[in-house]
Amino acid sequence: MVKSRKFALIGLVAIPLLAGGFVAQERSANDGARLLDQVLTIVSNRFVDSVGAADLYEKAARGLVHELNDPYSVLLSPKELATFNAQTGGKYGGVGMEIGEVQNFITVQRVFPHTPAEAAGIIEGDRIIQVDTANTRGWTTQQVSDVLKGTPGTKVNVKFQRTGVAEPIAVTFTRANVRIPAVPFAIMLDGKIGYIPLQQFNETATEELDASIKRLTAEGAKGLILDLRGNGGGYLDQSATVANLFLNRGQEVSSVRGRAGFQEVLNATDNPIAPAIPLIVLTDGRTASASEIVAGALQDHDRAVIVGTTSFGKGLVQTVYPLDGGYALKMTTAKWYTPSGRSIQKERKLLPDGSFVEVLPDSMETDSVRKSRPKFKSDAGRIVYGGGAITPDVIVQPDTLSSDEQKLLTALAPKAQVFRTTLIDFAVEQKGKVQPGFAVSKAWRDEFYNRLVAQGVKVEKAQFEAGGSEIDRLLGSSIARIAFGDSTAKRRDIPDDSQLRRAIELIKNRQTQRDLFAAVAKEQQTASANR
Repeated sequence: MVKSRKFALIGLVAIPLLAGGFVAQERSANDGARLLDQVLTIVSNRFVDSVGAADLYEKAARGLVHELNDPYSVLLSPKELATFNAQTGGKYGGVGMEIGEVQNFITVQRVFPHTPAEAAGIIEGDRIIQVDTANTRGWTTQQVSDVLKGTPGTKVNVKFQRTGVAEPIAVTFTRANVRIPAVPFAIMLDGKIGYIPLQQFNETATEELDASIKRLTAEGAKGLILDLRGNGGGYLDQSATVANLFLNRGQEVSSVRGRAGFQEVLNATDNPIAPAIPLIVLTDGRTASASEIVAGALQDHDRAVIVGTTSFGKGLVQTVYPLDGGYALKMTTAKWYTPSGRSIQKERKLLPDGSFVEVLPDSMETDSVRKSRPKFKSDAGRIVYGGGAITPDVIVQPDTLSSDEQKLLTALAPKAQVFRTTLIDFAVEQKGKVQPGFAVSKAWRDEFYNRLVAQGVKVEKAQFEAGGSEIDRLLGSSIARIAFGDSTAKRRDIPDDSQLRRAIELIKNRQTQRDLFAAVAKEQQTASANR
């Protein structure tokens, strides 16, 4: 009885303390609300320039979100929300072009397949000079984008200027639902190796990847290389369904942990379409978010060998909350973890200008750095590393430029826009004149140099020739892309892609995923013995 009474007394004493705590908290909240109201009133009435009430409240809201010191939390205006949805979801109403400013002209950077722009024959390098009745000279990329986008079925008149064509090209587009492809192409390499670049996790990422895998395996692919380099992520649910294409039903893909211990576990829910085919995943420093979820899950379950360089390290989940007036709040609400329990979030520091940097900007790829990181185990007992980002099983640095090539590109940098315009114009002229296996001739390089000089680019011919191999590569890649498309350009770039070459070398003639891991382990043992 004495023991029971003691606990009862503790309970009674605790009640007024808790109540007092809530009262103090409420008073603090009221003081904060009063402070904000007073500041808003004074600014509204006394600031030297008039600020409308709506603008004032929006600025206050943006300031609040900014002060969270989270680079991923942001208040989105209606226009910003539309752009965010198009970029993340890969779908919008428009004509199907990616545009950018080059030498004060809004220029076509890319044409998406199965769109009004492709049907009209628009090509990379075309300059937009008029939309409807308005001359676009001096317009920003955003201004042109805004008028090109619109409700599907509506029309927009656009005039283009094209190198080698004297008169402007006038096109009347009927806007359509444009879907930015997650998988721009999928090709067979070196006979029986399927190569699939997955560029984003939009609404159709799983569907497109599924179709590509089925086609390549039907054509006889004996191994797959999934390229996640440069893939900054997208929808969280798509990461689970993409991973499920390779993982068995019931296997964990990731866990999402929010405040107050809330946790959601994402599992593979369907039977995989590629449960056993040897698989390599390519990563680099721009592989982030949903891409890291997939790479981490496949690594933890020993379903893929990761090749390349350390990923970006974004282990945070953002939720988008719709707000009144078409606004939305994108806010960090949780962290995600790989099946083995690794957090992939790299520590970063927000700078006053809104940018952020890694606290430890080490590549995390040296043996000494690895040893200091927390170690986890894959399903098969392999060591995988935590502490931020996905560390590849096989580290391959990208090809580097020679000193002469670096010096040349440095010399050309002040005229980068002129260089790009001249390069694209030259490539457009070769369309229809070359075959897929074309070689870049010395005459082309000389002609390209003369055009650059004529455009005011100051570079000595001797320096240009010393770095000529990089010029030849850029000419060849640009001509191949414009003349024959992305897949042909990729085939041409393989000799300059050390990470992809290494992946092909590793996966070639491996019958199973176990064979692939055994080959990697043998190489690592040999390398360790030779150190």
